[in-house]
This record gives sequence, C-alpha cells and structure tokens, in this order.
Amino acid sequence: MSVSSSTVTRRRTLAAVGTVAALALTLAACGSSESSKSDSSSMPGMGHGSATAAASAAPGGTFNAADVEFAQQMIPHHQQAIEMAKLADGRAADPEIKTLAAAIEKAQDPEISTMKGWLRSWGKPLPAASASMGDMPGMDHGSNGSKMPGMMSDQDMRGLEAAKGKDFDKKFAQLMIGHHEGAVTMAETERKKGANADAKKLADAVITAQTAEIEKMNKIIARL
Repeated sequence: MSVSSSTVTRRRTLAAVGTVAALALTLAACGSSESSKSDSSSMPGMGHGSATAAASAAPGGTFNAADVEFAQQMIPHHQQAIEMAKLADGRAADPEIKTLAAAIEKAQDPEISTMKGWLRSWGKPLPAASASMGDMPGMDHGSNGSKMPGMMSDQDMRGLEAAKGKDFDKKFAQLMIGHHEGAVTMAETERKKGANADAKKLADAVITAQTAEIEKMNKIIARL
C-alpha cells in the first residue's frame, strides 16, 4: 500500500517531537538528582559524627541567654578535652585509651566549629582563647557568674602530661570522666533552659555520646 508524502512527513515530525520530549525528561531527571545530591552534601554539620550532624553551623529560629552560655562555655570545655586527648600520643599504653582519645578529638573539634558559627550568627562574642587552660579551678566563664563544671586545673594537666604508660591511662580515664560529667551537666542545663532547637539537639547528642564514653572509661579503670 502506498503512503503519501504528507503522511510520511507527519510521522517524521511526530517522531522528532517524541525524541525531544524524552530528552527533556531525561535532563530534568538528571538535574533533579544532582540538585538533591548537592543539597545533601552541603548540609552544615554532615559527616562529623552524631552530635554535629544533629545541628547546623548557623541555626535559625530563636535563641536565649542559656543557648549563648551553652556555646560560650562548651567551646573551651571541648578545647580542653582535645588538649587532654592529644597528650595520649606517645604516653598512653592501653589500646582502648588511644582509640578513645582519637575519637574525642575527632568528634569535638567539629562541634567547636559549629558552636562558633552559632555565636557569630547570634552576634555574640566568642570565648577568650585562654578559657580552655583550666589554670584557675572554679573560674567563672558565664555572664551570670555560673561555674564551668568538669574543667581541669593547670596542676591536673601538668600531672597528666608528666604521666606515662599505665599511669597515664588511669589518670586520663579518671580526669576525662570528671570532664565528661561536667559536659553532661552543662548539656542537661541547655536541654532544660535553652530555646534554640539546634543547640538543644547538640546538647542531646553530647549527653548520649559522653555518657557512653564515661561507662567505657569506668570499665577501663576497673581492669587497669
């Protein structure tokens, strides 16, 4: 059966339109996929452990004095924990202490960056660089005169620095337990009194992670 030239032309036109439509759908799907990947990878705090994954670097919403104090105090508190963890290199003998020290440093460093981002976004001052030194037991770090719990004194830090092997392992665990207990206390206060959702999420994560580490260190001490 013969086919007219106009019929052939119509069929070719429809085929071309179908090809263009299919290509457009493919490109749209790819663009949507790439956009989704980009949004996921750019989320602040992702890839830094449970605590910072729960809170963005620049939280939106309201905040109050408790949120500000939590960040201003927890930053130097974390900084001192990192200083303690770094002492394990070349001093610790127990494999679990070495692993724990590395985990503390890896988890708390990005949390410090997150909290600094909050303070900047809130227009609040960062804590002084010397606030993590712990050379004044019971020194005030909050605007309302509250104490920062769990901070090590300069004497504690010197004693830990001078220790080696099993002696270091035991001192490290004992001091870090007290330090973690202080962090948990601060986080519990934030959870009760804070207003910012992201700060409260970080507080929840600190409580969960550091309570588990306290239990682990108690077990280490029991077998040393």
